Amino acid sequence: MIHRRAFLAAGGSVLAASALPGSASAQPLPLRAAARDMALYGLPLIENATVRQRGAGTGARRNAFRHNRELTTPKQQNVTAPNNDTLYSSAWLDLSRGPVKAIIPPMGKRYFSLALMDMYTNNFAVLGTRTIGGDGGEFLIAGPRGPAPPGAIRSPADWVWALGRTLVDGPADLPAVHAVQDKLQLEGPEGRPVMRVATREAAWPEYFAAVQALIQESPPPATDTLLFRQTAALGITPAGGFDARRFSEAEGREIAAGLADARELAKGGDASGSLTSGWIVPRPNLGDYGQDYRFRAQIALSGLAALPPEEAMYLRPVGPNGSSQLDSRKAWRFRVPAGGLPVDAFWSLTCYETTPAGQAFLFENPIERYSIGDRTPGLQKRADGSMDILISAKDPGGAARANWLPAPTSGRPMILSLRLYLPRPELLTGRFRLPPLTQA
Repeated sequence: MIHRRAFLAAGGSVLAASALPGSASAQPLPLRAAARDMALYGLPLIENATVRQRGAGTGARRNAFRHNRELTTPKQQNVTAPNNDTLYSSAWLDLSRGPVKAIIPPMGKRYFSLALMDMYTNNFAVLGTRTIGGDGGEFLIAGPRGPAPPGAIRSPADWVWALGRTLVDGPADLPAVHAVQDKLQLEGPEGRPVMRVATREAAWPEYFAAVQALIQESPPPATDTLLFRQTAALGITPAGGFDARRFSEAEGREIAAGLADARELAKGGDASGSLTSGWIVPRPNLGDYGQDYRFRAQIALSGLAALPPEEAMYLRPVGPNGSSQLDSRKAWRFRVPAGGLPVDAFWSLTCYETTPAGQAFLFENPIERYSIGDRTPGLQKRADGSMDILISAKDPGGAARANWLPAPTSGRPMILSLRLYLPRPELLTGRFRLPPLTQA
């Protein structure tokens, strides 16, 4: 999911440090800065709650999987920057009434992962090829309170987003994947109704009321205490206390300005990683963010539910202007070196059309190809064993069409996301350098 780019020189790990460089003081911030930092802190909660209530609105039950049966297409625009390589299996776990058992069938050599994420979008466990092997198993997931048998996975809060990814090797492989999905099950008590909250576009009173309610529903860790002390002017605490009515009209304008500041910062995904050989490489804390609240908010907006790097790396190339938002009216080339890319599962390159809010979605194209990778049939290699992938809005025709990844014809900016599943150490450590994207 994900995502990153040329550094903002300031990008510290604590939000308050973005306003007060080098400061870890508990000194309260001015109201506008407090609103900015709390808005960023709460954005992942808002985004997760939006996904959760959207599912509930379409009949999804808690503590039960809902499986996607077809690979993602432009018709699905629920989660930003989805992959087009795996089928998703999604469930919202409510552990308040007792543990839930996850039953994972044998997957053999097929890539699979079941990410367990808290409401703050941290992956606190990933069950799959990398961690449990291909034989499957049964795993008990328990909430933060009450008894649990030895070996149970403890969630930091009662609500958990369980998101499974099962690799699909093309349309002919779908029946086999469906059979695997049908054996992927959850067993546990019936969950509670889902709390409905405002979305990210809401005005400040509704936005911060939603953040407050979600924080009370899923209490933050003690290690976030400093953030709450710094943003005390807003009145949001783990125990509650936010009341929009207590602010004057002038203070309301300050809060609204802080929320607008946060929305702009959340779009700054190019500041969420380091630039290496023309590619934005995500920070090593992707998917388990600690106190890196700004980074967490940027990923919630641009690549919600991103996996940690040891499970998958998400890289984006930048253009000559240093931005990952590329000109879709130009043709681009990515040269895959001879021998391919160093992964133990698979890799793929996906093209997305961007929205003004900074999100990324698939788009219609004449050959219905949304990604290209090491499993794409018919790819043509050069004499030296390397391979050129052409990304363009115009169909190149002829033999070049075999390696064509369509770009948007709308003229709107696009981004490219290179996914590397189960990256090898040379990728994780940076010893392997990707060739830069070039104009064709």
